[in-house]
Formats: sequence, structure tokens, C-alpha cells
Amino acid sequence: MEEDRKIRVILIDGSPHNRNTITQELSKDPEIEVVGSAPDTDSVQDMILKLKPDVITLDIETTQMDGIEFLRQLMPNNPIPVVAVSYTTLKGKHITLQALESGAVDFVPKPINTILRALNDFIQDLSSKIKLAASANVSHWKDKNFGFIRRTPNLEPEIAASIQDKVIIIGGSVGGVEGLRKIISRFPQNMPAVLVVQHIHQGYSKTLAYRQDEISAMNVKEAEIGDRVQPGLVLIAPGDFHMKIVRTGGRAEVSIESGERVNNQRPSIDVLMFSAAEYLGSNAIAVLLGGNTEDGALGLKAMKSSGAITIAQDLPSSCFADSINKAAEYRAIDMQFDVDQITQGIMEVLLKK
Repeated sequence: MEEDRKIRVILIDGSPHNRNTITQELSKDPEIEVVGSAPDTDSVQDMILKLKPDVITLDIETTQMDGIEFLRQLMPNNPIPVVAVSYTTLKGKHITLQALESGAVDFVPKPINTILRALNDFIQDLSSKIKLAASANVSHWKDKNFGFIRRTPNLEPEIAASIQDKVIIIGGSVGGVEGLRKIISRFPQNMPAVLVVQHIHQGYSKTLAYRQDEISAMNVKEAEIGDRVQPGLVLIAPGDFHMKIVRTGGRAEVSIESGERVNNQRPSIDVLMFSAAEYLGSNAIAVLLGGNTEDGALGLKAMKSSGAITIAQDLPSSCFADSINKAAEYRAIDMQFDVDQITQGIMEVLLKK
């Protein structure tokens, strides 16, 4: 997209009041032009073809047609960056995560109250996410299907026992939820421990873990202080808290800490990876997914220096390239895979094929 051209936005929201208010507020931003709005996903189809938006904002709870089904039809046929909007209720969180798994680049929590400050914060967040989404690579969604994900068969008991001291570290940022879903859901049940940092709003990490647990052979949970790092278990860092590995009585556990933001992120991928480099060394495998920040690049370098094998998502399948490009600059990447091949790559490293 040309730098001097405004970002063309189509707004989908079932509420006439919301459409008018959001259109009016977004139009105050000199970088954004709302070229159209629609009450539902049915009436927006022709509008998309005619107006050719750079970004679509989708209220996934107030549209008549299922917003998730809309995404699953849009992205394989005409991939356009989408920013989802939803309430922070339990139902809203599940729908939001489903939207991210179905192609939405990012999301903005909708304010429950209508006070001016809440509205201003919402518009500021939405404007920021629209600008971010406009630079996203969504071409990898073309011709994708949302069918069954084939799980890796369980490892033979003796093989599983021989690698039980290994730990897999995964870091993801904006655009990483879909990749996490694919990678973790393909793991066999008797995998070594997996620790995950995903940049996500506070309150959504528990829902992320719950949804991942539903479709995975491994047990998946939001990490808590003192959780053991053990085979068969995936621990996901809680939103707005750092997660790191510590040793207690000779065994590996996770520590959950507030602390300062690192790379403007909390949780930070670097924080987890630095601790993994210190305590795990060559017993770790590090995976860095594409992201819009440099968080994870230095951590990947530290893990590689400590003897870990490092894997990065390739650029064609990444929404954003910042983290991968910086890691490559640090010469921190041992191998790269399309997101659909990362699980297989991890298994090959584990089994030394």
C-alpha cells in the first residue's frame, strides 16, 4: 500500500449507532478513510468487491451471519486483513479466539460501558490495530481450508522416555494464534513439556489455553506459579505477566511475575527464552513465530548460543516479519518452516532424523 494513501476501511457492525459513532471517530484520523459500512456480512459482499478495502473491522457478535463463517469464506477466496471487535464476556472471548484462528489479524475488546473515556480508549485501540493490520501479510490464507488437523501418532514408550527431559519453547505475537493452534494440536500426547508465550490481552490467555486443550492430545493450561515443567503438559503464560523457568529442589518449574515490560511486551518471549537458555541449554528446542515486534529475536539468539536448536516460521506464512527478520539478522535461526510444517520439524529434531 502506498505510504501517502489513506487506509481504506469497511466497517461491519449490526448497530446503526455504533456504525455512525465509529465511522465519525475514525474519520478524524488523517491516515484512515472509512469507505463503507454495513449492518451484516451478507450485505457487505458486493461492497468489498466494489470498494476494495485495505482493512475490514468486524463486530463478530452483532452481525446477522456468523462472523466466523464469514471469515472462513473470505480469507481463502479474497484474503483481506480483518480486525475483530467483541465484548470481553466469556462468550465474547471464545468467539474472539475463534476469529483469530479463522484469519482475523487482531482484535479490539469492545467497551461494556459507554462513558466518553471508554469510547476514546476503544477508538484509539481500534485505530492502532487498523494501521497494524494494513501492513499484515494475509496472502498465505489464500486457498486454505479449515478442515481436520492430522495429529502425530503417540511416540513409542521407549522413545518418549528418551526425550522426556527436552522442553519446547514457543513464542508468538500478533497473528500467532492460528499458528499455535496448528502446532500444538498436532503434537502427540506423550510429547516433552511445552512452554508458550503469546502476546495477548489480559484475560484472554485462559480462554486460549482452554480452547487449545479442547483440540489437543496434550494437556494445555494457563500457567500458574509453581507449575512443573513436565512431559505431556503445555503451559501458556498468563496475559500481562512474564513467565520464566526456575529450578526448585532440582526440578524445573515456572515463575509468574509482573515486572517491567520487555520490548514493550508482558508477557515477553525474550524473558522466557533467556531463562530457558540459562536453565535448559541444549535440552531445549526454541520456536519463534512471525510477529510485529522484535520480541523473541534476542531470546532465540541466547537459546542458540546455549546449545538449543532454533526454529522460525518462514516469511511467506507469517502475518508479520519483524521478529523473524531481526532473528535472522542475529543469525539466531537454525531452520525455517511453513507454519503447517513446524510440528513435523520439531518432531524430526526430537527424534534426530
